[in-house]
Parts: sequence; structure tokens; C-alpha cells
Amino acid sequence: MKFSLIYEAQTADPTRTGDHRVFEETVEQVLLAEECGFDVVWAVEHTALTMYAHMSAPETFLAYVAGATKRIGIGHGVICLPPKLNHPVKVAERCATLDILSGGRLHVGFGKGGTEQEAGTFGYRKADLPPMIDEAMRLVPRFWTEDIVEHRGEFINVPPREIHPKPLQVPHPPLYQACTHTDTLSDAGRRGIGALVLGFGGPDQVAEKNRVYRQAFAGRDPAEQVGSRPTEHLSALCPAIVLDDGAEARRLGIRGQRFFLESIGHWGSNGATPLPDPASWVEPEDTVTDGSAVVEASIGSEEVRVDLSDPAMALRNPNHGYGTVDDCLGYVKRLVEAGADEIMFLCQMGTVPQQAQLETIRNIADHVIPRLRNGADRERVGSPDVRAAS
Repeated sequence: MKFSLIYEAQTADPTRTGDHRVFEETVEQVLLAEECGFDVVWAVEHTALTMYAHMSAPETFLAYVAGATKRIGIGHGVICLPPKLNHPVKVAERCATLDILSGGRLHVGFGKGGTEQEAGTFGYRKADLPPMIDEAMRLVPRFWTEDIVEHRGEFINVPPREIHPKPLQVPHPPLYQACTHTDTLSDAGRRGIGALVLGFGGPDQVAEKNRVYRQAFAGRDPAEQVGSRPTEHLSALCPAIVLDDGAEARRLGIRGQRFFLESIGHWGSNGATPLPDPASWVEPEDTVTDGSAVVEASIGSEEVRVDLSDPAMALRNPNHGYGTVDDCLGYVKRLVEAGADEIMFLCQMGTVPQQAQLETIRNIADHVIPRLRNGADRERVGSPDVRAAS
């Protein structure tokens, strides 16, 4: 099992000062994660998604993190591959350089970006991107393993060229794919690469996604392999705020999740849903139970609905790790039983204060990870028969 953190650089203050603060705070968290024994820090890539994700240059962020740490893995979760955004030659060069300078700690995920806002920034329509991404995804690892590459494709042309440097990891870093739709899980399995399951669907959906992914991976055609390093690995998102005060953790977590959903809902609906205004929110326990305070959003093929007018919602919602150490441990065990090989903790949501995020990282590192890594509380968790049943 791997235990990681993932960052969007979300901020409720989309000013220059807010940008500075969110990156300073994120670096502080990553340094703590390195000290505490987390396995990987992942960074997304999004463009022009105000408040939802200011992580627009993950290659720069991860290079800084690599230089400031010694051990923790460095993960692109993911690089967006439309050619005008990230040409595959430059992706190969940047990643190989980072792999060398980080001492072989790099993980590389590929994707297309999630909204028309991002695609349109570079002159694309989102629906047209999948075949471009497939072509670029297959080309990048060739630059890492072949001396001279020539490519004449539908979307990308490269004359015969030697591309340098080659990565430190042989044959190349492990590869992954962002999976927010069921069909992308099948794609990742058929391509023989890892699946980064980025959504709030919870253990039941992770179990179904695990089944689809493992089945596709087991039946893959070697001719369809992307790169030359098969990677069977399913990483599941785990929103988590873990404090000694469980009620306060749930309050902060639900508030952060609302920010996450309202901000992606804005960009996913082309602005039909307003950007979040946390200053106007009434705490769940103060709202009437009339069903009026409902937040809905789509994350890939997942429809996520949170009823904030229900004062018991924060206690009953099973699809998060908000609360005490025991609350978080129980939820993480369910994700592992559902088939996850890695837990990607998400605590950096736009309204969650820095001290709560730091306490969350310490609590997970001190009390959740050791109990799963060292055998306590594992029982059937992660055993072969459980994994097969998933």
C-alpha cells in the first residue's frame, strides 16, 4: 500500500496574495509529508480554472519539491497532453530531467483536462481530444527508450530526432492515467498503465471501478501497451480532514468539499453555476431541513450530490475521511478492501485552514498509516482473495 497527498492549489482568495499563500502553504505541507513518511505527492494540471485549481505549472512545482526533499515520490497527476498545451517532446524532456534530478522518484500520469474552459484556452473542443491524447501518450515513452524517433501521426509529426536526456528509471518512470469515467478505467487497463481514480464516489464506486480496471488489465493485448513498463496500480482519492475534535473536522471537511464541488461545478457548467462564496454560507447545523441547500456537480461520469440542509449529513455521509483518527481509519480500510493500491489523501480544499491541514497530515501519518502498514487493523484488508473479489 502507498499513502499519498494530491494538490489542486485551490484557493478561496484568487488574488495575487492568495496565489502566493496557497503555494507557500502547500510546500509547507509537502515538507511535513516527507518528514512523516508519506509515499508520493501528486500535483494536478489545470489552466484558467479560477479558485478550483491554480496548479497550472506542476512541472515547476514538482521540480521545486524534488529539490526540497530527499525521499518522497514526485507525481504528475496528471500532465494534460493536448499538443498545443504540452507537446510530447517537451513532456519527455522535462520528465526525464526531473527523474534524474529527483533521483528516480518520478511518477507520470497522463490526461486531457476536464473542462471546455481548459480545452478552449488552447483552441480545442474537449470532445475532440481523446484520440490526440492517445497518440501523444504512446509517443512520450518512445522518446525515453529509443535512440532516434520519427513519428508521422494524425495530430503530431516529429522528424527523426534524438531526444535527451533519458530518465534515470529504466526503462522509464511508471505511467498512469486520470480515470474519472468508467471507459477511461478500461482504457488504462488495456494500455497496461496505472489508474488514478479522481472522484468522490466512495468505496462502492471504487470497488466497481477496480473490477473494470483489473478485468481490462488482465485481458490486455501486449501490442496495446503504452510504454514498456506495465504498471497494475489503482490509486483512489480520499478526501480527509482528521482532527482530535471530530465534529470540527467534519465541519471543515464538508465546507471544503462544498467549495470543491461549487468551484468545479462553475467551470463544468460553463458558468451556469456561480463560483463559491464561502462568506455567504450558513453552517449546516443552522440551516432548515427543507432540501434547499443542495450542492451538485459532475466529476467525470460521477454525479456528486451533497445536501447541506441536513444537519446529520456530515455524520452520515460515508464517502469521506472527515472526523477523528478512527473515522478516517475506518474509511481508508473500506477503500483498501475495495481494491485500492494507493490512497491519495485530499485535504487541500479551498476553505480548509492551514493548521487543520497540517494536523490532518500528522494524524494520518502517526495513527492511520502505521496501523495499515504494520499489520494492525488489516485483517482481510489488501489480501489476495479480497483483491480478487473486488
